[in-house]
Amino acid sequence: MKSSSAAASDAPVGKKPVRAYSLSYLTAHRCTPIEAIQIAAAEGYAYVGMRLWPNTPDKAVQPMLGEPAILKNTLAALRDTGVGVFDLEIIRINESFDPHTWDALYEIGAALKAKTILIAGDDKNEARLTENYARLCEALKPYGISADLEFMPWTAVPNANAALRIIRNAGMPANAGVIVDALHFARSHTTLDDIRAIPPALIHYAQICDAQAGTHFTPEQMIHTARCERLQPGEGNIELESLFNALPVDLPISIEIVNLEREKHFDPRQWAAQGLKSSRPYLER
Repeated sequence: MKSSSAAASDAPVGKKPVRAYSLSYLTAHRCTPIEAIQIAAAEGYAYVGMRLWPNTPDKAVQPMLGEPAILKNTLAALRDTGVGVFDLEIIRINESFDPHTWDALYEIGAALKAKTILIAGDDKNEARLTENYARLCEALKPYGISADLEFMPWTAVPNANAALRIIRNAGMPANAGVIVDALHFARSHTTLDDIRAIPPALIHYAQICDAQAGTHFTPEQMIHTARCERLQPGEGNIELESLFNALPVDLPISIEIVNLEREKHFDPRQWAAQGLKSSRPYLER
């Protein structure tokens, strides 16, 4: 994957790099993959994200694994619209991790030409988590997909420093990555200097939303906000302008705004359009 810093150097002198936006699974969770692709194309998104593996055993996914007809139709929609697949969800590294559990996900990711798979770290034994992360990166290499580790304050990778430490101790695999989610930045012990310390080649994309910032929330409260009650940019007090000023100016951005109550008043396309409209002022400068 071409680093964002390299992409920026290719831009003509004096011309602002062009942002690419991705419609995240959480923003479009009410949609099938084809519906999400069609909405993305209509509203100016370059990519979509998909959740093909459940976040927890009882959670919904977009059906595609083991569904060749759905995959065929999804590939046709991607070709017809020119929209790409940026990220797939989700792999959780726990105590009993086996990288081959997700072989079917890797294969479908390659078929979709996905760029990355979102990785969560759930093993409190950091040495074992680090070893398994390195194994996962190795397993993903033949598929051309990166393993992007998301720091989340209630997990075993609670902040940006922890994510960077794990990747370094794993030997800096060529397909390693760190996901910067505005919500987790604002609710973890992560500073802007910590964000700036992440090598740009490790940051393949970032996620934007808003919320009330702070490190005083319980794990249950943080999980609820992340999965059910994110705000549109400008509606909370996350330092979005400062955060995105600390990141590469051409970094692809995933619009990740889920709010189960407020979404009831919008259809999925309206919600996707609102998310992009409210995010752009913080990203196009």
